[in-house]
Amino acid sequence: MELTVYLAGEIHTSWRDELKEKAKSLQLPLHFVGPMENHDRSDLIGEEILGKQPDPIFRDEAASNINNLRTQILMKKSDLVIALFGEKYRQWNTAMDASSALSLGKPLILIRPQELHHPLKELSSKANVTVETVNQALKVLSYIFEDK
Repeated sequence: MELTVYLAGEIHTSWRDELKEKAKSLQLPLHFVGPMENHDRSDLIGEEILGKQPDPIFRDEAASNINNLRTQILMKKSDLVIALFGEKYRQWNTAMDASSALSLGKPLILIRPQELHHPLKELSSKANVTVETVNQALKVLSYIFEDK
């Protein structure tokens, strides 16, 4: 059995690569999907497809519509969502993706540092599992495949 895992969260650090490499070394049968990690491509995709927009607000809206479509399709096809809230970057997209996962009835693993316990307490109480590190999330994933 292979699971498809949607990796929601900021795209500025290499947390996805770390998780994917460790999952591969553990030989976990996982396929990973997620948002466009090329920040410039994500921001400019609306104009690449629809042409030059009249101002930055319209440019952002065009890109957001296409990025939201991508997220909706990939998340619906996923078996599980992992949402990482890091310490450095603002996390609006992560919160939106985690909420979408819950709305879709997708199992959710929330990764957040202890310092973000209070601001994420309601979201954390809705998640299936809340952990503080990528390694802890991997241990949860590994446990899914244990048979003894």
